[in-house]
Amino acid sequence: MERKQIYQLLEQLIESQRGKLLASARRIVPHVTPDDLLQPNDFPALEHHPHFRYEEGILDGLQVVRAAFLALEKESS
Repeated sequence: MERKQIYQLLEQLIESQRGKLLASARRIVPHVTPDDLLQPNDFPALEHHPHFRYEEGILDGLQVVRAAFLALEKESS
């Protein structure tokens, strides 16, 4: 798999997970917006909800992988 394809796959996974996270959040707090998810601690129901935190952790992990991939790309250039 080419590096560009790997990066595109990571981006697709991240966008998909953002959608899952928003859907999870809206089951708990129906009026929440994507921007609200940048500070979920403003919503106590989200802050203490294990399923929301699980989905958030998956998104964080994917973003860490993307950052590591980009660092590796920069290092090898």
